[in-house]
Amino acid sequence: MHAAATPPEETYSYLGPAGTFTEAALKQVPEAAGKHWRSVNNVGEALADVTSGRSIAAMIAIENSVEGGVSATQDALATVPGLRIVGEYLVPVNFVLVARPGTRLGDVHIVNAHPVAYAQSRGWLERELPDHGHIPATSNVQAAASLFEDSQADAAVAPPGITEHLDLEVLARDIGDNPNAVTRFVLVSRSRVLAEPTGADKTSLIVELADDEPGSLLAMLEQFSTRGVNLSLLESRPIGDELGRYRFVVDLDGHIADERVADALLGLRRTSPNVIFLGSYPRADKREIEYHSKFEDEIFIEARDWLRGLLSGEPD
Repeated sequence: MHAAATPPEETYSYLGPAGTFTEAALKQVPEAAGKHWRSVNNVGEALADVTSGRSIAAMIAIENSVEGGVSATQDALATVPGLRIVGEYLVPVNFVLVARPGTRLGDVHIVNAHPVAYAQSRGWLERELPDHGHIPATSNVQAAASLFEDSQADAAVAPPGITEHLDLEVLARDIGDNPNAVTRFVLVSRSRVLAEPTGADKTSLIVELADDEPGSLLAMLEQFSTRGVNLSLLESRPIGDELGRYRFVVDLDGHIADERVADALLGLRRTSPNVIFLGSYPRADKREIEYHSKFEDEIFIEARDWLRGLLSGEPD
C-alpha cells in the first residue's frame, strides 16, 4: 500500500539539499512550519513546482548585497507567467572551507563551490590558496556533498552549519570576503491575494523599455521620480531577441495600494510595452517608508476629485 502523496497546499519548494541558505530563509516563514519541504536543484525547477501546482510556494534567492541581482531568478520571473512574490527574507551569508577528515589546508589544490559562493570568498581563496582550481557546484551543500562522491576537489566552500549534516572537517572559518554579506530571498506563489499595506512595504516589477531610442530609460524613471517613489533596486537584463532590447528589474518603496505607487504604475503602463507586476509585500527589514508630504494619498485623491468636478461641471 503506497503512502498518500503530500497535497500541494502542504508543500514548499526550495533550493536544496538540507542545510542551504535557501532552507534557512524558508525557516523564517511561519506558514511553512510543519509542512512538507521539497528540495529542488535549481530556480527553474522551483518555479515549475509552483506553476504546475506541485507546491504552494517556492523560496528562491533574488539578490545579494555583494553580487547584486541573481540573473537566473530575474530572467525566470520575467518569462514564467502567473507568479507573484508574497514575501521577502534576509539571510546573513558566510562560509567555511571544509574537506574530508585528515585533509590539511596545504593539501587543497581544487575547490568545489557554488559560483555565487566562490565569488564571495574568492579574495580569501586567492590569498590563502593562490594556485587553486575551481569546480562549480549546483548548491553550497552539494559542493560539500560532492567530496564524498567521485570528485576531483580536495575541499569545498560551504555554509557554516554543514558539519551538522556531513562528516567533514573545517579547515577555515569566515572565509567570506564581506562579513556583512546578506542574501535576499523571496517566496513566490500563484496567489493573487495582495498583502495588506503595512507602511513598510516593497513592490517588485519588471518593465520593458519602449524602444532603443534616446530618453526611453529617463521616461521610465520619471514615472517614479515625479511621484516621489524611491527605487531600492534597478537592474537591466537583456530581453534576448535582439541587441539593444532590455527589461528592467525594479524594486520600489511602497505598496500598490499607495496612491503614489498606483499612479506610477499607471504611467508605466502608458509608456512601456510590457509591465509585469510581481507583487507588493512587507519589507524584511520592516523599515517604514519615508516620503515627502506632497505625495500623501490625500493629495492624489483630491486631484482626481478636482478633475472629476471639472468634467461634471460642478461649481468651483
